[in-house]
Amino acid sequence: MKFYEQDEYQEKCFALFLELQSEISAVLPSAQIEHIGSSSVPGAISKGDLDIYVGVDPQAHESAVLALIDCGYKEKLDTLRTPELCMLVVQEDIALQVVAVGSQYDFFLKFRDLLRSNPDLVRKYNDLKLSCIGFSEEQYRVIKSSFIEEVLQHA
Repeated sequence: MKFYEQDEYQEKCFALFLELQSEISAVLPSAQIEHIGSSSVPGAISKGDLDIYVGVDPQAHESAVLALIDCGYKEKLDTLRTPELCMLVVQEDIALQVVAVGSQYDFFLKFRDLLRSNPDLVRKYNDLKLSCIGFSEEQYRVIKSSFIEEVLQHA
């Protein structure tokens, strides 16, 4: 696992986000489309990937997922999938989190905003990531998820 400094990836990710935001908005005009993940947080290190939040009405979640699949996105099968959450990918380093607004999975924006408002928290998150070099992807996800849960519980 390799991590990149913000100047090595964030500008590229933001430009790609704007492009995809426009495409997704054309398919789901009522969706809330936001840049999330480390690439949306100043000072954050990252694997260089792009994460996008697609918030939809709970009753429209499944139809939104199907509409995006029709546009070429693919459901990521090794992640949590519920009637309120689905991860879609277009390529390995671009992921859409399709979330039913107001559900228990609607935490991505809150976590992003907490990081954006707290440079010390970004430093802790970066340190945690660097401590995971050499770990498997699954080990990294478990450790990262635990950190996110702790931050959200104390917010």
